[in-house]
Amino acid sequence: MLIAPSEDQAIFAETTERFLVEQAPPDTLRHLRDDQAGFDRDYWRRGAELGWTSLLVDESHGGGTISGAGVVDLSLVAYEFGHHAAPGPLLATNVVAAALSEAGAAQADVLAALLSGECVATWCAPRFGERPGEWRTDVAVESDGDGVVLRGTARPVEYAAQADHFLVSGRDGDGLTQLLVPASAAGVSVEAMATVDLSRRFGAVTFDGVSIAAEGLVGARGQAAPDAERLMRYALSILNAEAVGCMQSAFDMTVEWSFNRYSFGRPLASYQALKHRFADMMTWLEGGHAISDVACAAVQANADNADELTSAAKAFIGHYGAELIHDCVQLHGGIGVTFEHDLHLYLRRLTVNRSLAGTPPEHLRRIAGLLDVRNEVAA
Repeated sequence: MLIAPSEDQAIFAETTERFLVEQAPPDTLRHLRDDQAGFDRDYWRRGAELGWTSLLVDESHGGGTISGAGVVDLSLVAYEFGHHAAPGPLLATNVVAAALSEAGAAQADVLAALLSGECVATWCAPRFGERPGEWRTDVAVESDGDGVVLRGTARPVEYAAQADHFLVSGRDGDGLTQLLVPASAAGVSVEAMATVDLSRRFGAVTFDGVSIAAEGLVGARGQAAPDAERLMRYALSILNAEAVGCMQSAFDMTVEWSFNRYSFGRPLASYQALKHRFADMMTWLEGGHAISDVACAAVQANADNADELTSAAKAFIGHYGAELIHDCVQLHGGIGVTFEHDLHLYLRRLTVNRSLAGTPPEHLRRIAGLLDVRNEVAA
């Protein structure tokens, strides 16, 4: 990922990689296809001890970073997750932990459990609206005395059936309200959804008149649109870095294959037609690294163009990442489409990441909307 990581960042990334090599090898991922949870709780607790869950949380709330740039540090973990198609609620837990920390350690006991890996939380996220700053969601927040009532269904929600808590971004009049909802609350139900990823799980979460006291609010009621924007930036940074990790693994695997596989007495890599395809893939891969890094840095700095860059990265990586891995499958030939080969692990992960938090066409429209708003302001 980073062109020049610091010594501490390099050690952090190497530690994560060694852990994933040991704990999440390809054969383990294949067996997870039939595992209801998709990951092992002890594995996740051990990952939390390495610092996977604390990077977006303020030190005063028990968190901490490696370099002082938590988003960038987290992108290193996300890259390794993609590089190994690793299981676990990395995005879900970090987004919720960030929301609780930024709200002044709302629900401090839950935040502490997230940091330790003892519990899992996930985000029932809103979707982009027609214009920047507008959000769409199928969950409504209604007043109920001193508290609120939730009605509606959120989908897809990552690790919904495995979560102990849901951070819900619901429509509240003309604004958004965010609440932390226990999975055990009366009126909450989860229906599993199908996914091509072997270890990632999704579900549809229905809130049928779920009553939540005022203490469950995360931030000010009806004022959560800027908070959702910030959380979406974090989510996109994680998805982009993870997708680049998938691209890198698929590319490396295919280059090695092309040098070891012979046709008519020559390695496949020696054929000019394939060299051109590898050149294209290398261009896409390096572009993915660059735009993901730049977007992460912009999110970390809270730059004015952070939304444009994260959407540009999501659109570029979603499109060219898919092109790259499909080319890798084709270059492998028949073995590339077998379950026994590792290549499909990265294709599955990138395919899911491509559709989460907006597809490439949706992010291109979002960029156009952001530019329109900027031109209106300038005029």
